[in-house]
Amino acid sequence: MTPGAYCDGIQHVGIPTDHLENTIHFYEDLGFQVILRACVPEKNQHVAFLQLGNLVIETYEDPVALCDGAINHIALNCLDIEKAYEAALNQKHLVLSNGIEALDFWERGVYFFIIQGPNKERIEFCQKL
Repeated sequence: MTPGAYCDGIQHVGIPTDHLENTIHFYEDLGFQVILRACVPEKNQHVAFLQLGNLVIETYEDPVALCDGAINHIALNCLDIEKAYEAALNQKHLVLSNGIEALDFWERGVYFFIIQGPNKERIEFCQKL
């Protein structure tokens, strides 16, 4: 099986920013609504998730924000993170994360792992708990 066999579509697109509040206001002006604000404590990195219809953007403070085309990752909504991770390893994908990681986002947290694509793009497999 492929890792994608354990996913059902896109979950969010990660866009770094050098000014979180300006980015939030920009997307709110386009009709997006903030659905979650959080912080990654070990990085002291503030994060916001914004939604318009079925599109969710995760925006967070990061110095790569000022580079052209600075979409950092595409996250797939994972239904079984452990099986997807096993499949990624079996297919010898380059795993960029420290195995399956966890964050305290959403109500019960998330598990995720990230692989690198052939153009150095980052594909995140993310399962809300």
